[in-house]
Amino acid sequence: MSAAALKAETKDIVIDEVLPHAPETVWKVLTSAQLIARWLMQPTGFEAVEGKDFTFQTKPGGNWDGVIHCRVVEVVPFRRLVYAWKGGDARNTGYGAPLDTVVTWSLTPVEAGTRIQLIHAGFVLPRNESAYTVMSGGWKKVVRQLDEISGEE
Repeated sequence: MSAAALKAETKDIVIDEVLPHAPETVWKVLTSAQLIARWLMQPTGFEAVEGKDFTFQTKPGGNWDGVIHCRVVEVVPFRRLVYAWKGGDARNTGYGAPLDTVVTWSLTPVEAGTRIQLIHAGFVLPRNESAYTVMSGGWKKVVRQLDEISGEE
């Protein structure tokens, strides 16, 4: 299959914002398990260390237990955090369908603070249409919460 054909079958969520906080502050909120629990979900076993496996628990659905299996893929302190994000069950359609994606957080210092770019990549359509739709709105809320918590740090 060509790269163009493959790309036509996948969708990414992209959020690009400037937050009025220093990159070090945003990085702390992105990489502290205690703080992640406040803006996303409580992680189990998270450390910002390449190769580290961790999980999130969300609402189960159908044959899916609600566990999101993640692995830290890349860590560049104060600049970039990448993790695999997998979940779902092959017997599910809609909510809880198999999901094999990658979340990338990129931080760039700018005059007004930090440009934060979130890319949640690899939603396969139509299988992941439900997850893509829900998470498109969800990630926008998550980034707003991350901004609020960064303002407290």
